[in-house]
Amino acid sequence: MHLSLASQVINLFAAVLLLLSFAMLTQRRILSLINLFALQGLTLTLSTLVVAWSTGQHHLYYSAGLTFFLKVLVLPWVLHRLIRKLNVKWDVETLINIPTTMLVGIVLVILAFNVALPISQLAGTITKSTLGIALACVLLAFLTMITRSKAVPQVIGFLAMENGLFFAATSATYGMPMVVEFGIALDVMVGMVILGVFFFQIRERFDSLDIRHLEKLKEE
Repeated sequence: MHLSLASQVINLFAAVLLLLSFAMLTQRRILSLINLFALQGLTLTLSTLVVAWSTGQHHLYYSAGLTFFLKVLVLPWVLHRLIRKLNVKWDVETLINIPTTMLVGIVLVILAFNVALPISQLAGTITKSTLGIALACVLLAFLTMITRSKAVPQVIGFLAMENGLFFAATSATYGMPMVVEFGIALDVMVGMVILGVFFFQIRERFDSLDIRHLEKLKEE
């Protein structure tokens, strides 16, 4: 009985993750984009806790704790601090308009469900029904990343992709080995430090974080 209830709760969290992915896709405010990323991390944490409780996979408790610490507390704090230092509270500029982006996003969700269907039928986990949503979140995060011309929103899109990949791993196989998760967490932290330095270098050189300015370097 508790497995059926847990499955319904996990499906609810999966739906919330998908809605947050669409919200990030259409969001123009950089501060709101960071807050949505934090909410996505919190939803992922709660979903992982439910999976750990319902299946007895105790390593998922550590995964949930790591996710909460890194993606709900540390990374949003770092991103907020970065935009305060860089004084970039502007609207997020998109390369294509929002209605077109939404239509492309819907197509990607349909594609993700069709791709995940034969895979989920082979999986034996209680979360196998959420694999399609997990892949959709990955594709929507990728779309979020490629439709932004500024560096910070692109980084948030990349981090949201990692959220989707983690949720896909949890859906298919109850997560990755802890050594892999710690390695990914370390890579993400080091990457954020490097990108922080990168942001300051772009801002100092071009007085803007629009990555299209980097094309000028090819001409110099």
